[in-house]
Amino acid sequence: MLARAVSCGLDGVMGFLVNVEAFLSHGLPGLDIVGLPSAAVKESKDRVRAALKVCGYPWPPQRVTINLSPADVKKEGSGFDLAIALAVLAAEDPKRLSGIESTLLLGELTLEGRLMPVRGALGMVISAAEQGMSGVILPRQNAREVECIGGISIYPAETLREVYDHLSGQATLEQQPVVSYNALLNKRHDRNNLRHVRGQAIARKALEVAAAGGHNLLMVGVPGSGKTMLARCLPGILPPLTYREALETTLIHSAAGEMREDAELLTQRPFRAPHHNISMPAMIGGGTKARPGEVSLAHNGVLFLDELPEFPRQTLEALRQPLEDGFVNVMRVNAQFQYQSRCMLVAGMNPCPCGNHGSQMKECRCSAFEIKRYLSKISGPLLDRMDMQVEMDAISVGEIESSETPEDSEAVQARVLRARKLQEERYQDEEYFCNAQLSQEGVERHCIIESDAKALLMQAVERFHISMRAYGRMHKVARTLADLAEHERISVQDIAQAIQFRNVDSRYWR
Repeated sequence: MLARAVSCGLDGVMGFLVNVEAFLSHGLPGLDIVGLPSAAVKESKDRVRAALKVCGYPWPPQRVTINLSPADVKKEGSGFDLAIALAVLAAEDPKRLSGIESTLLLGELTLEGRLMPVRGALGMVISAAEQGMSGVILPRQNAREVECIGGISIYPAETLREVYDHLSGQATLEQQPVVSYNALLNKRHDRNNLRHVRGQAIARKALEVAAAGGHNLLMVGVPGSGKTMLARCLPGILPPLTYREALETTLIHSAAGEMREDAELLTQRPFRAPHHNISMPAMIGGGTKARPGEVSLAHNGVLFLDELPEFPRQTLEALRQPLEDGFVNVMRVNAQFQYQSRCMLVAGMNPCPCGNHGSQMKECRCSAFEIKRYLSKISGPLLDRMDMQVEMDAISVGEIESSETPEDSEAVQARVLRARKLQEERYQDEEYFCNAQLSQEGVERHCIIESDAKALLMQAVERFHISMRAYGRMHKVARTLADLAEHERISVQDIAQAIQFRNVDSRYWR
């Protein structure tokens, strides 16, 4: 007897449908799985057999062959267990389980027949809906992850018996209602707020400009000056994720196995802060299964590198291409995937090993050689990719104890949203979303500078020996400053501020 069920594999962040065919034949009892199964899929034979017996379903006293089609694609993970178990039961009596061929079945089975969550559920459900599947049955722990997906009926389940009773008509699983994305947005809560940041007016302004234009930011300052606190406040002043951005972000986190149980669609922009001992595959993506790295997990959000010179040089240099292109290609022997990586890079570092070089409040104890060696860990090409650079000193006790309440994140975000609205209208017929994404052609078309402002910019280029990449990025920063000030053209004031946000480069590295 022959029966077919449908499951799904994971290809990068999206799924691909897998036909699970079960065939019962004469011969010694046993179970064979063919179709390029991984070790986890091969081990499903023991999980499925035990789960069926514990749930009261007899194992067929025949030879069972399971084929996973397409047979030339590697099948990874344990999410095929449920489909294999039901295909075996359907093979004994094909009329027993109606609708099994039009329903996507996802879930790992425990030995007692409970369903465990799978990695990449969101991408699999989206692929099933696009392929015309009528419904999907998946573990209840994955249900909230896909609750915004329409066009397909979603049935969360907890046990193998519940799924069998539903498909056989003995009982009915409750269909999960579709939840609007706006309803999820209303649940957002930002724990880090700029009202807790005292002093650092220039750094606060730089953070606002970076958020308004999507620019990369480097903060150089003494220990305890507030670099990490400011960086953690950045997601709270960025525009809320759109539905498309939320799907893109959640797809990557789901494929990487970063979603906790019962997690909803991500509505908060990601903030990733890897430790400085991170390896290059962990940062860029890779490993034996070519998983997304930190630069992809920060897609549509912020990648914060604290203690920048302490990161391995090779890891930092590998970031250059993903930051420019907005995606990263991960290639391994048996896998090649492309992951999106359009994020804001925010970095914090001390100006010297002791951290006090350039401070007006603390004395530096490092030699000139030690300072030079420390700063040389950051390459010129990486510095060029930092649109903005700001220097921070320790704040005084008077600023800490001041009764004046600093401006909160909500007020700053309102200005950021106004600037982003101007950019959205300006680029509505183009591929850009913010000023930082402008190509050279876009800079020439949209960054129109007044004559006296252009003269000032040329003076700065000659005086500070600014590279052409940094020159273009200064145009983009000036365009953002003009948007915040609601200037149609880039003025002298905008250019002067953009130059000010490049002074760290000339002071420390030149």
